[in-house]
Amino acid sequence: MPMTLNSRQFLSLTMLLLCWHPVQSAEVVLNGLVPNMGHYQKSIQSIRERKFEHLVPQQTDFSCGAASLATILKFAYGMPDIKEFDVMNGMLEQADMEVVAQKGFSLLDMKHFLKEKSLRGRGYRVGIEELMKLKIPAIVLINDNGYNHFVVLRRIDRGMVYLGDPALGNRIIPKKDFLGKWNQVVFVVIGRAYEKDTILLNPRERLSYRALEPVSPLSDAELMEFGFSYSDML
Repeated sequence: MPMTLNSRQFLSLTMLLLCWHPVQSAEVVLNGLVPNMGHYQKSIQSIRERKFEHLVPQQTDFSCGAASLATILKFAYGMPDIKEFDVMNGMLEQADMEVVAQKGFSLLDMKHFLKEKSLRGRGYRVGIEELMKLKIPAIVLINDNGYNHFVVLRRIDRGMVYLGDPALGNRIIPKKDFLGKWNQVVFVVIGRAYEKDTILLNPRERLSYRALEPVSPLSDAELMEFGFSYSDML
């Protein structure tokens, strides 16, 4: 019996549910007694928790775009409860299921999803000079060993590129290596709820508690240079 679009969509969503296993994280707390100072308490992150700090991990082979978009919405647009599956579910409402199964989600799928959230998605083809001036988190497509993969571009600093990779965790790679993988397209989310002091712009350095110099929040005028409108500032 031929499947209708609704049944195909139901089947696709069911398959996603079956393969969706949320990453569990547990906070470990050390308690002790310091002589002459009383009790102390210290929370400890696991290596995996640190690796995926401020990042939504992807749960399927083709959901890197959904996880990257969820990361930006969660940490830069004040949606703390949004999950990768929420984004996948929303994008599947208009996406071609067969194309998604073969190639994953596209920037156009993300754009349609954002429109339903009263946000705007904008894709630009830029060079490295323009990319260096970008001061908001963005989604970029890189080719890792023949595999096209969406990641969050968090920051470029002192010749190093800080990526939020939904499959491998937070990564720091030399700018030269990044340029060899990047397709020169950058996708940004634009909307009124943008948090200028988003933690995405201030990643940690390599396995260290020392952070980079904090990025100063952009002014309204500077945000408008990246496509925000006056109404987004109200």
